[in-house]
Amino acid sequence: MVAALAKEVESLADLLLKLPLEHSCQRLLSLAVREISAWDDVALVRIWQLGKADICESCALSEECPQKVECMHLVASSGRSIANPGEVWSRLDGRFSRFPIGVRKVGHVAQTGQSVMINLSEDRSWVADPKWAIDEGVKGINAQPLLFRGKILGVLGIFVRREIDRDLARFQRMVADHLAMAIANAEAFEKIRELHERLELENQYLRDEVEETRSFGEIVGRSEPVQHIISKIELVSGTDASVLVTGESGTGKELIAREIHRRSQRKEKPLIRVNCAGIPASLFESELFGHAKGAFTGALRDRPGRFEAAAGGTLFLDEIGEMPIDLQAKLLRVLQEGQYERVGEDRTRHVDVRIIAATNRDLRVEVAEKRFREDLFYRLNVFPIEAPPLRERSEDIPSLVAHFLKHLSKRHGMKLPTVSKAQLQALSNYNWPGNVRELQNQVERALITSRGKRLHFEVFEQSSEPVDSKGKQDSDDRILNESQMVALQRRNILKALKQTEGQVYGAEGASALLGLKPSTLASRMKKLGIELRSKQRPWED
Repeated sequence: MVAALAKEVESLADLLLKLPLEHSCQRLLSLAVREISAWDDVALVRIWQLGKADICESCALSEECPQKVECMHLVASSGRSIANPGEVWSRLDGRFSRFPIGVRKVGHVAQTGQSVMINLSEDRSWVADPKWAIDEGVKGINAQPLLFRGKILGVLGIFVRREIDRDLARFQRMVADHLAMAIANAEAFEKIRELHERLELENQYLRDEVEETRSFGEIVGRSEPVQHIISKIELVSGTDASVLVTGESGTGKELIAREIHRRSQRKEKPLIRVNCAGIPASLFESELFGHAKGAFTGALRDRPGRFEAAAGGTLFLDEIGEMPIDLQAKLLRVLQEGQYERVGEDRTRHVDVRIIAATNRDLRVEVAEKRFREDLFYRLNVFPIEAPPLRERSEDIPSLVAHFLKHLSKRHGMKLPTVSKAQLQALSNYNWPGNVRELQNQVERALITSRGKRLHFEVFEQSSEPVDSKGKQDSDDRILNESQMVALQRRNILKALKQTEGQVYGAEGASALLGLKPSTLASRMKKLGIELRSKQRPWED
């Protein structure tokens, strides 16, 4: 008897030394059941914790659960079968993976905070499967509440192959008390770590986003297409509806997403951007949902994902059409249920985020081609917004150029230059296949290369053909010979001279309109036989 007691004390001391060293709740619970189940006369050890009702339709105890809101979830299990030595008792599914609050011994302990200790020789009313108990030699069951500062953190169930006397009951109560304290500490450590990691993640995302958008964080323009977009933003920003922003690359889909977030009730929480086209397929799940330490090679520590970083705020899924088809189902689950698991972790997490997605693809075509899930498309396409191409709002180009020059000159520490009407007209005539992003790049390049002198826009040299309403060149399929190219160049110069009333030099002259040096234009005019004489208008010949 003394030897047995000494062994129990030694086992308890060994467990108490290990518990405080584990700061992960799941690993702590697994450690506890594994260690306790190895003690003499212990058949099975299980731990249940409170969670949301999640499998009501398949739960064996569903009829005994009236509210179906919360129940006790089996979170850790370990034991040794003597009737079926190969049977695995560490699984977390099965008939008793959930217990409604107040139902059976586990639910009773969770509701009352009072332990249930029974010896089967005296009472079998609490035993759900008496035959299993007899076959496994189970003689006593002790269900202990895991209490810490008056809060029930879970229920510890110990099934032993001996009757429970007063000393064993006190011993197991001591185990439950120390385990509850260890769980509270682990939960506190996890919370601190999660907050720290989330803060680091948010800071990194915010640094990246501020760097990308600090100069251009607003929608510029007063054209009818822009006013239509703003009216849609005003309509949807006050709701939590999912938004799908479509449009060509460079049209400002991200600005629309930011403006929706800025005007929403979630504006105090972060907006986290995910570039779906820039994430390798093998890392997509980890990037969105996070991963546990050791989940894969290189996973050296627990890491929260983008959903966790965006908790309470907005998640912007850019280029959603690039998301792998096998991951679309997992995204759909989060949108429908607000639940997900980190890679390599069984714990179900809950998250509250608003989703704004963007794409330059036609998702209806992608759905028809089986490259995009139809149910996910309809879940995202609650409120569609289409960003118009720049060629359909060319009247906004002067405002955009002025906006970019103001911020870029400040960023680069340069004097704010002026842009001539001829240059603005030429910029407005260009079809801008790269849309606003291309215009921004052109303005920045012109500012840098100007060195404080006259701005020179490279687009003037890229296209001299007129464009149709769809932004296509009139002569896309036409191949010109050398004489036709010369004739085309001559006509283009004559058009510029006509628009400038024969003025070659100066900010309002044809050379500025064509983006050429005056001396270069004069040389080409001479070569092409274009002469400017008094009262002569060669463009009218």
